[in-house]
This record gives sequence, C-alpha cells and structure tokens, in this order.
Amino acid sequence: MTTTDSSIEKLVQPEDPLPPTSLADLPASMQAAAARAGWTTLTPVQTYGIPYLRARRDMMIQARTGSGKTGAFVLSIVERIDTSKPVTQALVLAPTRELANQVTEEAHLLAGDSGLRAVPVYGGVGYGPQVRGFKEGAHLVVGTPGRILDHLLKRNLNLDDLQVLVFDEADRMLSMGFYPDMQRLQGYLPDTDYTAAMFSATFPPHVQSLARQFLDEAGFLSLSRDHVHVTDTQHVLYTVPGMQKDRILVKIIELENPAQAIIFCNTKDRVHYVARVLQRFGYNADELSSDLSQSKREQVLARVREGKLRFLVATDVASRGLDIPELSHVFQYELPEEHELYIHRAGRTGRAGASGVAITLAATDDMRYLKRVQGVYKIEFEERDMPTDEDVQSTVSQRLAAILEQRLRDRDRLQVERMKRFEPLLDELLANEEGRALLTMLLDDTYHNAQHQPPDLPPIGTASRDEGQASGGGGRRRPDRRKRG
Repeated sequence: MTTTDSSIEKLVQPEDPLPPTSLADLPASMQAAAARAGWTTLTPVQTYGIPYLRARRDMMIQARTGSGKTGAFVLSIVERIDTSKPVTQALVLAPTRELANQVTEEAHLLAGDSGLRAVPVYGGVGYGPQVRGFKEGAHLVVGTPGRILDHLLKRNLNLDDLQVLVFDEADRMLSMGFYPDMQRLQGYLPDTDYTAAMFSATFPPHVQSLARQFLDEAGFLSLSRDHVHVTDTQHVLYTVPGMQKDRILVKIIELENPAQAIIFCNTKDRVHYVARVLQRFGYNADELSSDLSQSKREQVLARVREGKLRFLVATDVASRGLDIPELSHVFQYELPEEHELYIHRAGRTGRAGASGVAITLAATDDMRYLKRVQGVYKIEFEERDMPTDEDVQSTVSQRLAAILEQRLRDRDRLQVERMKRFEPLLDELLANEEGRALLTMLLDDTYHNAQHQPPDLPPIGTASRDEGQASGGGGRRRPDRRKRG
C-alpha cells in the first residue's frame, strides 16, 4: 500500500497499515529509554516501524545505515525482554563485528539499569568471553551468523526461549557469504511464536527469497526520504580521480561482492585494460567489445547467462538486449557520451521488478553531465565516499574468517586430528617475518580462490518459509501467527 505523508516523499506500507507513533505515544519505559539515548524525536523509520514491531508482526523494512533503524528494533527488543529470566530471548544477526558491537552498545544504552544482558558474538576472536556471557544469562545475543552457528553446534547457546529474531542489513549479510550458515542456523530456531524482522538497504530477489524462508507473511515498509529504493535501480556515485579508477573499482568490488556484474567502458582498449586488472587481481572476469567475432561474443554472453562468468567488462555493444535476471550490479567505469546510454547501461540490472545497483565512477568534471541525467530521468544519486584501505581490509578479513570457519565446521575428527601436525610449523612461521609472509600469501590465495565464484545466495523464487525447509532450509515448522486470537 502506497500513501503520502507531509514529511515523507513516498511511503510504502503493508495492506493493513498501522498508524505512526511518536515519542509521546510510547509507554513511559520506552520514553525513558529514548531519553537515555538523547532522542528528542523519532526518525521516520522509527515513527512508522516501531508500531509494527510492537504489534509483533513479521516485517521487511527497507532502511539504510544512519536512518535510525537500529534504534527502532533495539528499543522494541528492550521493551519485550523479561530480564528476570536468564535466557536468550532476542537474537540479532549482523554482517560484521563492528555492527554487532554497535547494536550491543545501543542496547546497553537504551536498557539502562534494567538488568538486560547483551552479548556481541563474532568470529576472529576467542570463544571464552562469549561463552561466559551465555552462562551468565544473555538476554540479547547480537552476532554474525557463522559464529552464532558455532555456538549452537557446540551447545553453548540455546534459542528455545527466543521471542524476537532480527536480520540487520540482510543484503550485506548475503554479500559477506553467510547464507550457508544462515540455512544451518535455521534448524536451531524454536517451534514457538517469535517475531521476525528483516532490515535491508535494498531488497533484490535473493534478499526477498531469504525473507520468505525466515519470515511468516511479512509486511513491507519503505520510506523514500531515507534514500532507499524498492522496485527500481539504486544509483550510487563515487567521485574518483582518474588515475585511481582501477584501484577504486577493485575496492568497491571487494566491499560490494556482487553476485554478477557488468563494467561498462567507452573503448575496446579500456575494456581490455580493466578486464586484465580484474583478472590479475584474481577475479573471474572477461571482456566483450566490437573486436570480438560474433561467435566469441555469443560464447562470452552464454557464460554470463549461465552464471559461469562473474564480471563482464564491455563497451556499449552489451548495453542493449542483454537480459540477465540475476545481474545485481552495473558499474559505469566511464560515462557514455549520450545521456540516454546511461539509462540503457543502468537498465541491465534491476530487471523483472527487482532492485539492482548501478555504480558510477565519475571525475569532478563529470558532475555537469550527471546533473543533466538526474534532471531528465528523475534519478537520485546516492553519493558515497571512496572506500579506504582500512574499509577493505576489515571487510575482506571478516569475510575470509567466515569462509575458514565454515570449512572448519565441515571437518570430521580425523581431519581435525590431521591438522595438528602443522601446529609446530605454525608457531615457527609466526615467529619470523618470512614465515608470516608465507601465511599471508596462503590467506590471500584462499580468499581469492573462494571469491572466484559469487557468494552462495538464496534461490530466487523460494515460495515460503515452510516450503523452503524442503529445499535444505532445515528449520522446524513455526506456528501461523496470523491465526492466533
């Protein structure tokens, strides 16, 4: 249901919408929590989202970082938890350790001296403090799916008393490669009447399928003032110095981790150069330009359609007539001369009513061109800062840790015992600079071998939460909460 509001450009709500709320409308305990956090008013996502969360309705809520979405679900969780019971009543799944810590800190701030215990859980660190947190009676657990699954497998964590399940930044969780862990984690969710909510900046087909697997008859809420996009393409802009374009492109790819993408250039020479950069960096990439024979073009396009080629670098020969439903990203490495071609290029993603991402790498003198495109085609560009080396390092390190933890979980006792042969060598390598270089090389090779293929994603078209179990979801059937009295 689409409605309008004087403070919001466009509001999309479920067919049976709830009225918005304000700070004054909330219970005294929630108002006190908001005061502790320094809130003087609610953001739009809080105003419209909190009523659904308090009504215990499963929801998909489209919201980006900085919109106030963390406060919306944390405040609702704090209200619902019974701190007299030393059991885990809420689980928040997050894509990174930074976000897990942020959510935990906000929970402690909003909860004040209520006695709520929140524990952040993520890989790459020791298990000890996390296990102690569970034993002390963690009411709220916030963590990455892989480490949460580890604790469930080891029986350190029990979810039988779960009341609330939240997926925070679901699109990023999939890009981090957590879907296999989420599938296995589903088998540990209780057969009880808990509420589930999914927050994501975009809802492409794979995220929608994930929602259908974990949420029951979920409603959808989006506020366009939050600069989020539902059925159209999200247009992202980076202002990049020309001499740094190739390096910045690689950094963005490292962060975004697209399922499949086209990178557009204006000339065949530039296409060849960018394709070589991606190949040398370890990515599964190929090129498409007028230099190729028709048979070679068809072979390359066939690999794209079959999902065997992850990155296609192309001139505008590929901007028309190429329909790839699962194409998640389009990169404009160079802007075309004609404004209309921008739309043809960007239109290669976001097909069949799905949402996709069109990323433009522009120089300062391209701004006039982009303002023209924005005005003619009513496009809103989301301007982002160039990714830093620290951003990339943190993301790829956490992604690699998740990959390695997944592999370790799949090892049997004999394989684990076999690994111990190398513990003395590991100590020896860590003790000197040359040895550390060898270990770093192994980690780099492992990461890029894994990244040769796109991340595992939910199959598009998963019909429902219960039907998804038959295809490997592994979860127990939950009661239909829409039928309760």
